Amino acid sequence: MKKTLLFLLLITSFTKIAAQWTSQFSGFTNPSRGLSQIKIVDANTVWALAFDNAITANNIQEFTRTTNGGATWTAGTIEMGNPDLKIINICPVSATTAWVAAIDPSQGRGVVYKTTNGGVSWVQQLTNGFQAPASYLNGVHFFNENTGVAYGNPISGNRFEIYRTTDGGTTWTALASASSAAILNSNELGYTGEPIVVGGSLWFTTSKGRLYRSTDMGATFTAHQALTADFGGGDTVGTTAQALFSDASNGYLLKTVRSGTAPNYTYTRTYAITTNGGQTWTPNTPISFSGSRYHLTYVPGTTRIIATSADPLNQGTSVSIDNGSSWTTVESSAPRGVAAFLNLTTGWCGGVNGASADGIYKLTGPLGTNDFKATKFKVYPNPAVSTVTISTTDSEDYKLSVADITGKIVMTKSLNGIENNLDVAALSKGIYFFELTSNQSTEVVKILKN
Repeated sequence: MKKTLLFLLLITSFTKIAAQWTSQFSGFTNPSRGLSQIKIVDANTVWALAFDNAITANNIQEFTRTTNGGATWTAGTIEMGNPDLKIINICPVSATTAWVAAIDPSQGRGVVYKTTNGGVSWVQQLTNGFQAPASYLNGVHFFNENTGVAYGNPISGNRFEIYRTTDGGTTWTALASASSAAILNSNELGYTGEPIVVGGSLWFTTSKGRLYRSTDMGATFTAHQALTADFGGGDTVGTTAQALFSDASNGYLLKTVRSGTAPNYTYTRTYAITTNGGQTWTPNTPISFSGSRYHLTYVPGTTRIIATSADPLNQGTSVSIDNGSSWTTVESSAPRGVAAFLNLTTGWCGGVNGASADGIYKLTGPLGTNDFKATKFKVYPNPAVSTVTISTTDSEDYKLSVADITGKIVMTKSLNGIENNLDVAALSKGIYFFELTSNQSTEVVKILKN
């Protein structure tokens, strides 16, 4: 299938933020190499796939790799014996071992190759899979050096073609029908590219707006409908979506609907969140997206999302510290491509190299920790079920106003003291905005009521 298109309000105080990206040379001898994927193994080891930014139609079978935190990058060629094979994703697990998935653009099908020497040589695996005329490989992922999955479109019956290995790819077993959810109908297809992975959980997207999810390293899959008709515009032209996850439970959906005719398209973007791995989304009608950059990446295990853009009309970086409800531009002076983060202080984003400089940027300062002023109020737990606690830094009087997602005020109170417990059991499930006003400040905190 074609590659997926990747492209209420919390009020708080911000200090001046400087996005501290430091240029590194990506190592490619040919200029104008951009990066389509960046995969972080640890703080020292990172791999990335290349594309030709000058002539994007060119098929590039190249990668780059660092083993010293980006101080030096070494570029290489992924030798597969066929220059027409299009690489769709890369999955490294160490400084030496990685896998790539590739397809023949004219036939689909697909191959998986592995390196165990840092990309010096590559060996084909899974020779028994994705070879039938109807096969179409969509991606490969390894959770560790032994356990991995390769997945593609439905080939027969009513299940996606999925293979699993537990010996590093030496042998592969087709996933039994009972281990994978059925497709909706014969038109449901997957999309090529990177799977969504957090720990032992993996998701891939479909043309019917569904997320196929595994929580056991690819042994079984369930299917969940997201709040979109399509993830990549294959079946529903103009409708695309991007799903991302902070951990195995908490995730974000950015939906884009294109209207009008070329070149005067208009775009409507909305979002929703999940707290159960994509099984359900809140609210049922997605909320208007307030950001202006659309390639989104979670900082793992946090509510912080980084948005990057290489669009000349809107380049730069934005940060959300509240799970994508509100956005702050931290820089708009340079194009920023795909991004990946290990934590709040370690990450990289793509650029375009010259003959001996640039190509990738390393984060050398935090995006979302000490750059933000401490808030006066805290409201927890979030999500909430029956009660929430409101704590403040002093005991002065303040007022609380709670609004639902439509803006309707559902509760008001006058409070004082360092800590107050509030009964919210009577509130319906959904998103609420807690506006807290004192003599010194006003803050709005978004709370999900389960």
